Amino acid sequence: MLLTIIVFILILGLLIFSHEFGHFISAKKAGIKVEEFGFGFPPRVFGIKKGETLYSLNLIPLGGFVKIYGEQRTKIRIFKDRRAFYSRPIWQRAIIIAMGVCMNLLLAAILLSIVHGIGVPTIIENSSMAANAKNVQIQIIEIAKDSPAETAGLKMGDAIQELKAQNSSLKINEVEQMQEFVARYAGEDITLIMKRGNDVLEKTLTPRISPPEGEGPLGVALAKTGIITYPWYAAIWQGIKTTGQLIVTFIEFFYQLLKTLILKGVLIGELAGPVGIAALTSQMTKLGFVYILQFAAILSINLAIINAIPFPALDGGRLLFLAIEKIKGKPVSAKAENLVNSIGFALLIVLMILVTFRDIKKIF
Repeated sequence: MLLTIIVFILILGLLIFSHEFGHFISAKKAGIKVEEFGFGFPPRVFGIKKGETLYSLNLIPLGGFVKIYGEQRTKIRIFKDRRAFYSRPIWQRAIIIAMGVCMNLLLAAILLSIVHGIGVPTIIENSSMAANAKNVQIQIIEIAKDSPAETAGLKMGDAIQELKAQNSSLKINEVEQMQEFVARYAGEDITLIMKRGNDVLEKTLTPRISPPEGEGPLGVALAKTGIITYPWYAAIWQGIKTTGQLIVTFIEFFYQLLKTLILKGVLIGELAGPVGIAALTSQMTKLGFVYILQFAAILSINLAIINAIPFPALDGGRLLFLAIEKIKGKPVSAKAENLVNSIGFALLIVLMILVTFRDIKKIF
């Protein structure tokens, strides 16, 4: 548990720091005054002032912020002060706002490059890949809801090593071997001997005779995987390429999620709050260091895409206000913008609380 907490805080801190650092460094480079660079949300625990900027640690470790001079437009004089945010042209303000998203994507590419250099778990599709792979095994890559596998406590990433039923046992080297064995003993208890991280576990469950379409008797998706390592120069390219592929995948997912929610009133997929992410962190910690890096990269891409959505209080919402300013030829009134952002922030907090309660209910 302690290790999970430490890893969770480190991942969260890294994602927040990289995002806010994007805003911070771009504002500094533009010559704009940065009043505070804060980790977490107030109340403030302590702060250190270096130059004109206060670097603070705050009590609620679920976010972070950069307080840029003139960003709130509370005083009319800021429009005449060259070191104020709103005295700068729209294109420059847009870059500063967008840099948080860009830094999260850059972080993901760096983490995934490290993963490819260390050795990335890859689905083995042919014999030539298998020849270049280490630690080849049959892993669970997906688990259906309310399936025998979920009920028995199987987890994504579990590596199946052996199957037992009655007086029969079978060492697993191919996905087809497991599928045939499970089908043969449908309706009877079978025992799975599997590896989870460094632990070897045994789980007993009963394959379904008539499973729902597309799920199979156990309700798992399996893949033959292995560790493939790339030289540093190829690892960088693979990290960039994988980041691009994940960006496209997540954008398609969010599009389908919003489309289904708006048109049908149904929420597809799973949203995880801090508690759910902590639970996933626990699973990744058990699987090993490379899985933690992959998980952090995926979270960083998620954070970037969510922040890019044109919703009030998010970076995408702030960019939307800049687009309106460009079209109108003058900024939206400070009172209206602050009100919309406050409402948006309140809605995001409510959503986070609801998701957190749901996560707690699922876990306990």
